[in-house]
Amino acid sequence: METDWEELSPGVVRRRMPGWDETVGAVAGESGVLVVDTGATLGDGARLRRYLHERFGRPVTHVALTHPHFDHVLGASAFAGVEVYGAVGIEDLLVHSKDGLREDAVRHGVDPREAAEAVDVLVHPHHRVVGELTVRLGGREVLLANVGPAHTAHDLAVVVPGALGGPDVVFCGDLVEESGEPQAGPDSHPVHWPAALDRLLALGGEDALYVPGHGAVVDAAFVRAQRDALAERFGVG
Repeated sequence: METDWEELSPGVVRRRMPGWDETVGAVAGESGVLVVDTGATLGDGARLRRYLHERFGRPVTHVALTHPHFDHVLGASAFAGVEVYGAVGIEDLLVHSKDGLREDAVRHGVDPREAAEAVDVLVHPHHRVVGELTVRLGGREVLLANVGPAHTAHDLAVVVPGALGGPDVVFCGDLVEESGEPQAGPDSHPVHWPAALDRLLALGGEDALYVPGHGAVVDAAFVRAQRDALAERFGVG
């Protein structure tokens, strides 16, 4: 696991998880570590929490969930006692859609016992982000922005200002995908998706690194091209 991580900026790392290629990320500050998404199983989350504590020498104190799909949230089961953030409405969805979440995980290849265990003990967001919210990790600040609906009704972006000369980093969730075409499932809001990407670009700017929910890190030009392709695909201006 240790060799699979990319350092994007000082104290900002990410990993493409095996299986579903979903991104997990982390931001380290003086007082703790914020994790962006948590993998698809309780085991994923436990390994992630342990590794980041060892790497940065401080505990995971915050989790931000970019959207409520199984490969991004079921590892949150391993983060009891941590402050968890999500876009407003995500908590109610996770509480009332446990069967659907478990079935979706199993349908995509998660072991049924692992899926059931993760859903049974799933940690739900304590903090609901309506517009923008700043999380402080000692002297380091991280911006959480509710930029949806788009890929889902509850899309959260995580914007990390650069430190020590490093670039700004924007964790996009599945608003942006590099390893395949963006997925517009039954819970998506495609008519609003281009506007969400406009907001993402405004938050990050031209020089930021944009971290997709699946695939390699991209730049603003890639996000803008994907925005235009989605607008054409769904007939949106």
